Formats: sequence, structure tokens, C-alpha cells
Amino acid sequence: MFGSGHSKPQNRIDSLIGAGTRIVGDVHFAGGLRVDGEIDGSIIASPGKPSTLVLSENAMVTGNVTVPHIITNGTIKGNVRAAERIELQPKAEISGDVYYKVIEMSLGAVINGNLLREAVEANKGTVTRLKSASEGS
Repeated sequence: MFGSGHSKPQNRIDSLIGAGTRIVGDVHFAGGLRVDGEIDGSIIASPGKPSTLVLSENAMVTGNVTVPHIITNGTIKGNVRAAERIELQPKAEISGDVYYKVIEMSLGAVINGNLLREAVEANKGTVTRLKSASEGS
């Protein structure tokens, strides 16, 4: 952290939406959230807090997802914005645009939409100029 602008993925699950559970409405969270059920609404992580969303192969989300880190093996019908990293496991299926900084996609994962890489922040606008070999020392 220390001003780097990057958050670390959560290694623990704070909340669970179990199989057989269906939520209608938006879900706002911080920390770790695992979804095994269905959500008809958007999933939004609290800004500025380290958060990770995990969708199992049984998970179904109908709405947009905005989180720093996401690991999915489920289905999303909506746009996904992963501010840091998205991992698509073999049974993942997304019908919508995916905005990402870093992406990992397993064989079998499906995206029906655009892949749009977010601009990586430069180091405070500074440019380091390297000397060429012909300039000498």
C-alpha cells in the first residue's frame, strides 16, 4: 500500500451468499465475498478498501460488477470492472464488457463482450531517460 495505489487481494472470506440463495438488489461489500447463489443486481466493493469477490461455478450474477479483485468460475451477465486483477477459471462465462488491469484466463472461460485494459498509472508522471551506448559515460 504506502501510496502505491494497489490493494492486495483478500485471503479470507468475510461474507458468503450460499447455494440456493437469491438476492434481488445491489450488494455492497468490503473484504472477501464468496457467492455460490444468485444475485439479481450489481456487486460493488467499497472504494479504497481491499476487497476480493469469488464466484463459484454455481454462482449467477445479473448486473454489473465493480471490484478490485475477482476470481470467477461462475456466470456474469453484465459489465465487469476489475480495478486490479481478474481471474477467469475454466467454467467462467461473462456476457458483457470486461475492464481490467491484469487478467488471467483459463482454457474454457468465455467472454461475450469487449476486453478493455485500464491504463496503468505512471509513476507520478515522471519519465526516466536512459543514456544510449553511443552517449558514453
